[in-house]
Amino acid sequence: MLSLNTGSFWSCASCKGGRRALKWLLGNVVQKANLKTSSSVGRVAPVFSRASAYGDNVAIIDHSGSHTYSSLYKNSKSLAGLITEALSCRSGDLQGKRISFLCANDASYTVAQWASWMCGGIAVPLYRKHPPNELEYVISDSQSSLLVAGQPFTDTLEPLAQKLGLPCLQLPTSLDTLQLEEAQMLPEESVSDWAERPAMLVYTSGTTGRPKGALHTHSSLQAMVQGLVSEWAWSRDDVILHTLPLHHVHGIVNKLMCPLWVGATCVMLPEFSAQKVWEQLIASKSPMVNVFMAVPTIYSKLIEYYDQHFTQPRVQDFIRAVCKERIRLMVSGSAALPQPVLERWAEITGHVLLERYGMTEIGMALSNPLKGPRVPGAVGVPLPGVEVRIMMTNTTSTVIAEGNRKGTQVKAGLEGKEGELLVRGSSVFQKYWNKPQETADTFTEDGWFKTVVALSGDTALYRDGVYWILGRTSVDIIKSGGYKISALDVERHLLAHPDITDVAVIGAPDAVWGQKVTAVVQLRKGTTMSLSQLKAWAREHMASYTIPAGLILVENMPRNQMGKVNKKDLLRQFFPTQSD
Repeated sequence: MLSLNTGSFWSCASCKGGRRALKWLLGNVVQKANLKTSSSVGRVAPVFSRASAYGDNVAIIDHSGSHTYSSLYKNSKSLAGLITEALSCRSGDLQGKRISFLCANDASYTVAQWASWMCGGIAVPLYRKHPPNELEYVISDSQSSLLVAGQPFTDTLEPLAQKLGLPCLQLPTSLDTLQLEEAQMLPEESVSDWAERPAMLVYTSGTTGRPKGALHTHSSLQAMVQGLVSEWAWSRDDVILHTLPLHHVHGIVNKLMCPLWVGATCVMLPEFSAQKVWEQLIASKSPMVNVFMAVPTIYSKLIEYYDQHFTQPRVQDFIRAVCKERIRLMVSGSAALPQPVLERWAEITGHVLLERYGMTEIGMALSNPLKGPRVPGAVGVPLPGVEVRIMMTNTTSTVIAEGNRKGTQVKAGLEGKEGELLVRGSSVFQKYWNKPQETADTFTEDGWFKTVVALSGDTALYRDGVYWILGRTSVDIIKSGGYKISALDVERHLLAHPDITDVAVIGAPDAVWGQKVTAVVQLRKGTTMSLSQLKAWAREHMASYTIPAGLILVENMPRNQMGKVNKKDLLRQFFPTQSD
C-alpha cells in the first residue's frame, strides 16, 4: 500500500503550524480508516478492472463510432505499455508518477485515464479550452513526468513538452492502431494494491486563488461511484448523453465512470450543441438515451433552443411524451438551479430535475431522491457513506445540524438556522498536492472537510427534512442594512422576469448600507431595462430589502466551463477601487 508522503509535514513539525498540520494528518488518516462504509468495503480496483465482464458491450459512442469495453481495455493496455517504455519503467509500476493528458470528449479520454492507472500512475486530466499558460501551470504544479496528447491537441502539448523537458506521446487518429502485439503490452496485474494508491489529481476551478490539485485515491473514487450507482440506480441498460468537460468531478465521475462501472453506454458529443442534444434526446434509433445530466446554463440554452425551434403543439407534445416515457433520470448540478429553469424544464419534458450538491474535493455529498418528491432549490439528504454537519458561523463548537443517510439531528431551537457546511466520508479527497498547510487548514482535527476554507464557505441550512445551499459565505451572502440576503434567492426571483436571460447578484461595497444588492443582468435580445423598471417589477415579487439597488447590463454573462460565475471577478471588474 502506498503511504502518504509526510516529509513536508515532519520538516516543519517544530513550528506551531507544522504541529497542527501533523495532528491533522494523523487524525484524518484514522478518521478515513474508520469511515469505510458498506459502499467502499471490499476489493478496491479501478473501473477498467470490470471491463472484461462486459466484453463486447458498447461502452462509448463518439464521433468515430462505437467502442466496446474489450477494445477500450486493449487500447488502454497498449498505451500503458508505451507510457512505461517512455519512462523506462521495467516493472510496469510507475509508483504514482503524474501523467497529464489532453483529450477530446471521446474514447481517447478513457484510454488515457485507464492507461495511466494500469501502469500505477496518477491521472491528471487537462482542459482543452484552457490557454497554454494555464495548461503549463497544471503540468508544472502536478510535477507530471509525461504528457499524452489526443487528437487534435498535439500542437498544443508538444511545445509545452519541449519547454518543460518532458516526453509527449501522441494518440493516433484511430485508437485501434494502438493495439500492439501481446508481448509489447503492459504485463498483467502489474499493480494490485489499489486501495489507498493515489489515482487522480483534479484541479479546482480557482475561484479563490490559483487552482489546487485535489488528490483522490482509488478508494475515494470508488466510494463516489458506488454511492451514486446505488442512489441513482445505474444499470448496464442505461445510455447517458455526455456533453460536459472532462476535467471536473461532474464530467469525470458522475457522467463517465458511473456508466462504465456498471457496463452501460456513454454517448459522447465533442462539445455542447443544443441542436445535437435535442436530436439525441428524442432520437428514434438505438441506443436511445435514458439518462442526462448537465449544468443549469445548459438547461437554459436547451430551453431557449426549444422555444425558438419547437413551436408547433404537435412537436411539443411529441417531445414531452418521448422524454417522459423514455428518459428515467435528468440531473442538474455544479451551480445553483434557478427555479424558473426547473419549472420550465418540467413543462417541456415532464421531468423535475434532480438537484444535488458536490465539489472537487468530496465528489457528491447530497442528493434529492431518485424516486419521491424533490424540493425545488433544495439539495436533498446525504448520499450513502457521507456525513454532513452545519456549524454556527465563526464558531468552533456549536453544531446546528448533523446527519447521514439515516437521518439528521438538529440542535434544539436551531431548526432552519444557517451555518457553515462540513463534510466527512470515504469519498473525500486525500490532500491538496504539495500543499500540506492548506490541506491541514481545510480539515478539522477529527477529519471533517471545511468548505468554508476550500470555497470561502458554503453556507447551508437544514429545514423540512432537506438541506439547502445558500451559497458561498463571502460572495453569496450579502449583508445590507442589517439584513443577511442570499444572492442565490435574489437570482432565482430575477430570472422569473420575462426579459432576463441570465443574472448574477453581487454585494457592492456601500458606505451607508455596508453592501448594496447589485444585479448584473443579461437581457433577451431586443429588450432594454432601467433600474427603476426593474424595481417596479421586483416590488410585486420580492421582499423590499432584497430588491436590487444597482443594475449593470452585460451582453454576455462571463461563466467558466462548469457554468459558474466568478463573482469576485465581477466585483473587481465593476468596483475596482472598492473590492480589493
